[in-house]
Amino acid sequence: MAAPDSTLLSALTTEHFVLQSAINATVSEAGMRSTLYMMALSSSLVAVGFLAPDSAALMPFLAIVLPTLFLLGVFTVLRLIDTVLEAQHNYAGIARIHRYYRALSPEAEAAFAPHLQRWPETIAEPSLGLGLFMAFLGTSATMIACTNNLVAGAGVALLLVQGLGVARTPSVLAGLVVFVALSVAFYLFQRWRFERWKPALGPIGPIKSGVEAHRASGLPPSS
Repeated sequence: MAAPDSTLLSALTTEHFVLQSAINATVSEAGMRSTLYMMALSSSLVAVGFLAPDSAALMPFLAIVLPTLFLLGVFTVLRLIDTVLEAQHNYAGIARIHRYYRALSPEAEAAFAPHLQRWPETIAEPSLGLGLFMAFLGTSATMIACTNNLVAGAGVALLLVQGLGVARTPSVLAGLVVFVALSVAFYLFQRWRFERWKPALGPIGPIKSGVEAHRASGLPPSS
């Protein structure tokens, strides 16, 4: 086998580093956005505690704060989903670089073999060992969405009790229905976004030989 192109190897190594840095950036952004939302929510709850004895001031405050928090939560969730999709795109790029590494020599093919069950170089998707359904329930977007949906349910219950004079029990049940409906809607939306994103990742699966690696990745041969 001819010696690999050193310039191409250097470029691929640099690209590998850039993709890994981009993944780290998406993880950091997701953490910061989640923290921002939770801090806003906790600060609002503290303010509610101070205003609780004064119902005349509490209800106007809630009428302004709860919708604002809900919108902030929706925007946060949408961006959290995007950060995961961006990270998947970067992982796919790293997987294609691994394909080229595997084609360098028999030793490299063994070192970078896809039998390690590392997504996206294997057929299986990340599932946390509990199936794809549970994998979607374990995302940071789902965590923030459920919290935000609870805010929406509480807002509906308060509106029914304080604004429309509905009995407490039906109001609480209505709030729970809103929470469940929004949670199901978010889960379906998240699944839809991931399904729409799959074609952008390109064909990424286990490669058995260096020749197949070059053909699948579209990279120039090393000879």
